[in-house]
Amino acid sequence: MALAGIDWTRADVNAERMADHAREASELLKALAHEGRLMILCDLLHGEKSVGELEALLSRPQASVSQQLARLRLEGLVSARRDGRTIYYAIANDRVRAIIGALYDSFCAGQGS
Repeated sequence: MALAGIDWTRADVNAERMADHAREASELLKALAHEGRLMILCDLLHGEKSVGELEALLSRPQASVSQQLARLRLEGLVSARRDGRTIYYAIANDRVRAIIGALYDSFCAGQGS
């Protein structure tokens, strides 16, 4: 039974676009699905930080922090800025900031992060 007024060819295009967006969201969630990376991103909500600052805030070894920052850079979630010998990291875009902000509000706000 055909439904009047529905352009099924357009629905297929929308389904393909939706699948592309779902794939993109899935990749983002995979990149976020690590305790260390989430902790780094939550700290970066409050402004850019160096590896040393993140290491001290997270009580994690420098190698661990650097490894997670490398993955976050690879995924395009953080950006880096060099000042002399120090590299500062920041959240790369507003989409990531909004998602991390929502997670922070849901899990950390009011708990003495």
